[in-house]
Amino acid sequence: MSRKFVCSETEPIVTTPKGKIRGFIQDGIYTFHGIKYANAQRWHMPEEVEAWDGVKDALNYGFTCPTNGNPAPTSEIYITHRFWPENEHCQYLNIWTKSIDSSAKKPVVVWLHGGGYANGSSIEQAAYEGDQLAEHGDVVVVTLNHRLNILGCLDLTSFGEEYHNSPNLTIADLVVALKWVHDNISAFGGDPDNVTIFGQSGGGGKVCCLLQTPAAEGLFHKALMMSGGAGTMSREEYDHRPVVLEMMKMLHIEDEDIKKLEKVPYTQLIWAYNHAAYKLNTPLNWAPKANDWYIGHPIDVGFSDYAKKVPLIVSSVYGEMTMNNKLLEDGVEPTEENKMAALKKLYGDHTDEVIASFHEAYANKDISQIVTVDRMARPAIIKFMNKHADECSAPGYSFNLAVDFPLFGISQAWHCADIPYIFHNIDRVPCYGFGEVSDRLQDEMSGALVSFAYTGDPNHEGMAQWRPYTKDDKATMVFDAKSECKAAYDEKLLDNIEKYGPEFKRPNFSSLVIDENDTRAWMY
Repeated sequence: MSRKFVCSETEPIVTTPKGKIRGFIQDGIYTFHGIKYANAQRWHMPEEVEAWDGVKDALNYGFTCPTNGNPAPTSEIYITHRFWPENEHCQYLNIWTKSIDSSAKKPVVVWLHGGGYANGSSIEQAAYEGDQLAEHGDVVVVTLNHRLNILGCLDLTSFGEEYHNSPNLTIADLVVALKWVHDNISAFGGDPDNVTIFGQSGGGGKVCCLLQTPAAEGLFHKALMMSGGAGTMSREEYDHRPVVLEMMKMLHIEDEDIKKLEKVPYTQLIWAYNHAAYKLNTPLNWAPKANDWYIGHPIDVGFSDYAKKVPLIVSSVYGEMTMNNKLLEDGVEPTEENKMAALKKLYGDHTDEVIASFHEAYANKDISQIVTVDRMARPAIIKFMNKHADECSAPGYSFNLAVDFPLFGISQAWHCADIPYIFHNIDRVPCYGFGEVSDRLQDEMSGALVSFAYTGDPNHEGMAQWRPYTKDDKATMVFDAKSECKAAYDEKLLDNIEKYGPEFKRPNFSSLVIDENDTRAWMY
């Protein structure tokens, strides 16, 4: 199948306040890859790019942030990955749009990628491509890279005032990116006064942080947090200073000369961090830190005055980190008798009560799926949405993707399973081609994002009515084989599983990677 492509000396070129940018047109979608939105010295606040003469090409994705360890191919049929050259100067963004008419004023949706605050990029998943969302939703799509891990979250405040916001550089990059969008997006057909930020997993956390960051106020107007940000990650607080001092020792840097540490190549820097953290038994789970710039998580400090006025969607999926849980051992015949026996080992005399609450929440699912019910994101979202309903004037909405995938027999929706639907990109991930249900969910969910971006309300023709989450109506849209908006539909189930089942063990989000054969070091 041929695809119409245009890229010439004269088109498409847009004129921004800082200079001219050339992209390309693919099947009617104006596309710009790798626009530099900021510069920054290591562990310092980002700065806007300088103006330039001539025309800059935006024809290649920009560098992605270096990560801790080498990626390995895994789970590609249901989370299709892509990797790209890395560099710590990684502040680049990508744009897809149907128009470069500055008067078009289309809603803008800005995607914040997942991977916690340690990994990931704007192109890591094939489903992050924005062309289909721009085409079907008639919105301007922006995706971006930013600093992560030791570059974006290392706390160096004890080493001098110039590092006062070093734990929050991940979010600082995002603020500058949103400022770039505000100042430039009209040249790409977008409306700077109608910007929706959305992200999944760590990206959801970044959305939540921006809601609580005064410097970001007015740079976005609606928000969607998917499978992250509601308070799902339990983080033990560590003092970063001992790890940094041990790193210096390993790198032969004397007298706490932090300026020398700024010059160490990333490969040696991360080598020193891994070995120092391992030696001190102090893995630093990267995350922003509350200070006078970022006020802290809403559960801890309440919603900011700005967040109270921003329409919000908060979501999760049925299986999050539990999709691979099995009720029966391999080789055990899946009879009702065997399932009941296995459930009684977990829930004892309360098994019937658990099953009854499960069928009340999910009438179409088999009892073997009880063990894959998400016990991390959903309870946190309920707590988050209750607080939102108490404190915020803007509407809040919640959804849960609960559809079963015909994969390995039956698979529950996994962490990231909602992304191809939201981006209208199910054709880019192999296991989503299961007919009418998958096609309908794509239209429902992508359509909900688009409607939300246009109006602040996710409802649109072709889906069940989606009510806001309020104190009196704890409504959640359950996207399934038949999607339906339900009130407090799974609270009893979650309570029963928590009370009567085995203790829930949270996943380990530490990004510590140790290779005992790695002898690299940076000598001074």
